[in-house]
Amino acid sequence: VQFVESGGGMVQPGGSLRLSCTASGFTFSAYDMSWVRQAPGKGPEWVSGINTRDGTTFYADSVKGRFTISRDNAENTLYLQMDSLKPEDTALYYCARNALPVDFCSVTPCFETDLGQGTQVIVSS
Repeated sequence: VQFVESGGGMVQPGGSLRLSCTASGFTFSAYDMSWVRQAPGKGPEWVSGINTRDGTTFYADSVKGRFTISRDNAENTLYLQMDSLKPEDTALYYCARNALPVDFCSVTPCFETDLGQGTQVIVSS
């Protein structure tokens, strides 16, 4: 299982970024997938997930209405469109394969911990 994330950078508050994650080593279309972030000194935080059955999306309350997750199963790629970014969104962002259905992610740890190198997002003026 391998993930290669890209698209991070430094933006001002209110700005936008689009993250991409290319997956390999498994049947991408068969798994629910998530974006996870980790801020300095904190543990991993689930951000958003998308199921494989019908593409239903789920979001943490902290990003709801600002972030949009999507997937392209033909390209084995997961995306995260991040708008109206805030300084508290600063973190290392990872894509992750789900160990549980994405429906559970808001109430229990749901993602596998075999993460890639991540992509850094810094929101600062």
